Amino acid sequence: MSTIRAVLFDLDGTLLDSAPDLVGSLNWVRRSENLPPLAVSEVSRFASKGAVGLLKVGMPPADAARLEVWRRRFLDHYSQNSYRESVLYEGIPEVLAFLGEMGIPWGIVTNKTEALTLPIVEAANLAATIGCVVCGDTLSESKPHPAPVSLACGMVDVAPGETLFVGDDVRDIQAGRAAGTQTAAAYYGYGAHEMDDDFVADSFRIHHPAELVELVKKSNGYGGPERDE
Repeated sequence: MSTIRAVLFDLDGTLLDSAPDLVGSLNWVRRSENLPPLAVSEVSRFASKGAVGLLKVGMPPADAARLEVWRRRFLDHYSQNSYRESVLYEGIPEVLAFLGEMGIPWGIVTNKTEALTLPIVEAANLAATIGCVVCGDTLSESKPHPAPVSLACGMVDVAPGETLFVGDDVRDIQAGRAAGTQTAAAYYGYGAHEMDDDFVADSFRIHHPAELVELVKKSNGYGGPERDE
């Protein structure tokens, strides 16, 4: 295990349990088409897939033009309702406080646009301690491309090999690997059903955010969960 000197997080499904508000916006679109609402539990596992991903599973089949109408409707509603029922996952505030005490910078690498991400960062009271925010439109490429993760490593001034990227989606692990970071699969998030044993063979498995504290401690010589070998 290499020393962890910085930690980067995906946002939805990793730092933030955002499914209630995302599904709320999906149901707003469904109402516009006279469709009944869906329960959060029915579609929450797709919450890391963005507006289009949610619409494809939560709306009837549609052509590209209709899907674009729905996407715009979804985003208009979500931009005004992105932090009503969303909450940081249990244990995340303690993880971030621990990183601050250790002097370990942390940041967010998300495929959400900046216009949607920054208000959430402010509403969740993360702005004062966050080291960097790289969004889906910060660069021309987004995850699973490694460029956003590489940029974040540069922004916190820590080499990729000494950076841990934590995410709940296959694209997070792919991006982190390609950028040369250590990776951790957040099994408490939305995308665990897509990450089989072979896929996470060289990643840490995190079933509760508190395990990240032990992992960082161990990497810095204190004792945590083993990476699958």
